[in-house]
Amino acid sequence: MSSSPIAPTSTTRSSSSSGSDRIALIACGAIAQPSAEISERRGWPVDIHPLPPLLHNQPQKIAGEVRDLVVTLGDTYDRVVVGYADCGTYGALDDVCTDLGLERLPGLHCYDVFAGPSRIETFFEEQPGTYLLTDFLVRSFARTVEKELGLDRWPELRDDYFGSYTRVVWLAQQPDAELHALAQDAADRLGLPLTVVDTGSSGLERALEDLIA
Repeated sequence: MSSSPIAPTSTTRSSSSSGSDRIALIACGAIAQPSAEISERRGWPVDIHPLPPLLHNQPQKIAGEVRDLVVTLGDTYDRVVVGYADCGTYGALDDVCTDLGLERLPGLHCYDVFAGPSRIETFFEEQPGTYLLTDFLVRSFARTVEKELGLDRWPELRDDYFGSYTRVVWLAQQPDAELHALAQDAADRLGLPLTVVDTGSSGLERALEDLIA
């Protein structure tokens, strides 16, 4: 994943064949970039259509945004698939998928896709106050967490938001020194210890393979 999130309005092509024999992947902006990289490496006939990653702060809008984009794409593609887990829609996204004959990524959220649902369940059984980060959230922490929650303007709200948390777990897809420093800084800003779990992107790749196949 690059240091800049993929633009929500962009389309990433992974090969040069025409749109009619290609697959459109409507993806959460937080996983659009690694999905594009995997598709390119695997040679899949997939175009990535990312939606804004900040929709995760308003999950009630995700299902509607997916539906609208499917309508916009029309008959341009042979198939359309959805690069979201449920992601806090409480079944609303599944209703859209059922209505439109679409398939989505498995699980409750992208953490399940990266680390596996049983592993995530174990984290919360061990410490219910676990706050999860992905590579995307590590890179964009100042914008997607601090700014969106107003902590950049009212830092005193930190304890109101995070007072019940006991640790930060970084699900590291591409761990390197730069990202580790950013993850540590994010945990420090929350006043919590950091645990690093190297997940890689194999879980996402397997989920995408099943979805595209």
